Amino acid sequence: MEPNVSASDDWQVHKFGGTSLADPDRIRHVASLLDARELPLTVVVSAMSGITDRLLDLADLAPTEDAALADRLQALRDDQRAVVTELLTGETATATLRALDEDVEDLADVLRATRLMGTAPSTTRDLVAGYGELWSARLLDGVLRSRGISAAVCDARKVLVVSHEELGPVVDWPATRDRFADWRATHADADVIVATGFIATTPDGVPTTLGRNGSDHSAALFAALLEAEALTIWTDTDGVMSADPRYVPDARRLDALSYEEAMEMAYFGAGIIHPHTLAPAVDHEIPITIRNTFAPDRPGTRIHLDGDGATAVKGFSTIDDVALLNLEGSGMIGVPGIARRLFDALEDNGVSVILISQGSSEHSICFAVPQPQAEVAREAAEQAFYAELDRGQIQRVDVTPNCSILAVVGDQMAGTPGIAATFFGALGEASVNVRTIAQGSSERNISAVVDGDDARRALRAAHAGFYLSNRTLSIGVVGAGNVGAALLDQIEAQAERLREEQDIDLRVRGIATSSKMLRAEQSLDLSTWRDALTDGTPTDLDAFVDHVQTEYHPHTVIVDCTASEVVARNYEAWLDRGSHVITPNKKANTDSWDTYRALQAASRGPGPRYLYETTVGAGLPILQTLNSLTETGDQVHQIEGILSGTLSYLFNAFDGDRSFSTILRQAKDAGFTEPDPRDDLSGMDVARKVVILAREMGLPLELDEVEVEGLVPDALTDGPVDAFLERLPEHDAAMTKILRDAQAENKVLRFVGSVTQDGEASVRLRRYPADHAFARINHTDNIVRFQTDRYDETPLIVQGPGAGPQVTAAGVFTDLLRLMS
Repeated sequence: MEPNVSASDDWQVHKFGGTSLADPDRIRHVASLLDARELPLTVVVSAMSGITDRLLDLADLAPTEDAALADRLQALRDDQRAVVTELLTGETATATLRALDEDVEDLADVLRATRLMGTAPSTTRDLVAGYGELWSARLLDGVLRSRGISAAVCDARKVLVVSHEELGPVVDWPATRDRFADWRATHADADVIVATGFIATTPDGVPTTLGRNGSDHSAALFAALLEAEALTIWTDTDGVMSADPRYVPDARRLDALSYEEAMEMAYFGAGIIHPHTLAPAVDHEIPITIRNTFAPDRPGTRIHLDGDGATAVKGFSTIDDVALLNLEGSGMIGVPGIARRLFDALEDNGVSVILISQGSSEHSICFAVPQPQAEVAREAAEQAFYAELDRGQIQRVDVTPNCSILAVVGDQMAGTPGIAATFFGALGEASVNVRTIAQGSSERNISAVVDGDDARRALRAAHAGFYLSNRTLSIGVVGAGNVGAALLDQIEAQAERLREEQDIDLRVRGIATSSKMLRAEQSLDLSTWRDALTDGTPTDLDAFVDHVQTEYHPHTVIVDCTASEVVARNYEAWLDRGSHVITPNKKANTDSWDTYRALQAASRGPGPRYLYETTVGAGLPILQTLNSLTETGDQVHQIEGILSGTLSYLFNAFDGDRSFSTILRQAKDAGFTEPDPRDDLSGMDVARKVVILAREMGLPLELDEVEVEGLVPDALTDGPVDAFLERLPEHDAAMTKILRDAQAENKVLRFVGSVTQDGEASVRLRRYPADHAFARINHTDNIVRFQTDRYDETPLIVQGPGAGPQVTAAGVFTDLLRLMS
């Protein structure tokens, strides 16, 4: 550990990247953040977004004598001058512009020399690239001083001394400490040090850079020099995420990580922080916090000695563009030195080995390398074992290109049973093939090599296996009419309670009508879906289902709230691909017997389920009751019932005081009937329900085998609805006579569907005594009477509201929750 430079000061170090300093407004914002913090501070800055790339482009173009080179340099100068004049005034602006002009002149000299040499060596590129950080530091320094803060620019090339070795930049700490002490002696009054990130100098005094994430590394080095209390790295994200949110919509911000967890995730491509950044902080036990410049009120992620231990698994990362090589042969078994010879050969050829896996049989060694080095690695291995390959002691060196490494990381994985089972189980559920596995004895990391084409699916599936509740449901609702809209409103009202109290996470990720559809990666805002749907995209049902069904949600369900035969024809395909199907739509279950049986077969077993309780009796448990009877061995002799809420209402209200046509018109105006009341009066809706009941009894009944006596007069079956309603009073006398005849026998009229165990099925208007259960119903009640071996003398009755969007939607909602039971 290096001695403290200023032991009396409690230094805080902050680092801001290019996006945080992208324009004058953002630079002012950064100055405001710093202005609100206790002094002293050290601020390490990157170049403004895009500046480093523009500088490197100049270095690359210089050897080609590009005629546009001068114009590009001038454009860069003009852009920087514009930023200076917008941010700074007076002598500060004048001095900053003067320094900028001098830098541009120096750059022009360097570029001219590069043109003469005909090449741009790395030292030249490092020199040119470093100007961006200098310009950012001067700008921020000027803004801070304009706010009355004592600040000074520290050019890191005058302080940080590094040499580049095989494992990366190595700091010459004695020289760096001495140089920084000298710099501090001449800037003792500065409360804020504005230091350049990314750049340093070699022991020979040659400008250099710290490479990838160089500014983060610079910040950690300055924190170590000062033995700072804390290092904050400001980025454009809320902290370290559990996975890359570009590929995993449900990625979560991690509150805390241990140094070891952060290093593992950084190595495997987490992207927020680099291992080189962590090393100086680890050596000096300096806590690092990753925070969002644009949301400074958010807490970010803290990295220190210990994580929070809240979950065993913290995060998931991937390395892409990897090739997997396998050295295999029976001659390897029990022979010492095989691994040494292999990896010596790879090292001699400059091949970086990312992952190694070897079984206890020693029959093969499997290792992963960057894809561009695959052929070099294969040739190196074949050359190293040329003799063994020639004698057949080693059979081959196989190369599998286009692979990715998926890593799961967490300190608490050690000693926690079931982590590997959950990880590989999630990959298996997503149909991801694992080619090889590696895990160290620390148990902090499990790595799996998968095909590159499967990498995103594997990442999402593994993340969901640990972070999503197993009771998470991806929902697509087809049909947003009365029932669909009511269902969406009910889900919105109950979703939070279900998530908090029962760990049921209902995510409506798609809504589709016949013309428009809405989709969301996580979940649609159900408080605004009606307005949003008007701006939806044209409906493509296949694309809709592809979106709703993902490999990373434990369950997917398509809810069909339409009455469409076209939609219903998709059920079997949806079930075959693994989606649950829930519907109040009767069309599929009353198609041919073969179609019905195919749907039952597709939903049999532990896979997707097909639930359709609401096809008979809306929210009443009619089919559930029937299934309970048959599954427990009861023999059903007959089922009869009032199965239409509309017709139940009509014959409850038809008592002779008003004509039948008047009651029907009033019911239509109140929304109790279909838009064309003949759809209710025909009896075909009841007939479909009878067919469903019969089939649930095991009877292969077809719709055309049901004897239906409808209530639509033959003369009025065709024509517009208005004409039907206008002429219906012509038939009131006949309906009134039927009523009076029933009343004369002290009976009531009820429109009833019936099916017997012999397959006799009918739908017709019947008469019942006043004390019959069917006579004692209210408003739109449905009532079903089961006569069975067990319920013979006193049949089993199910009764309740059997119509209305709210009741039907509640039945569909119940089916949704049954999926999670």
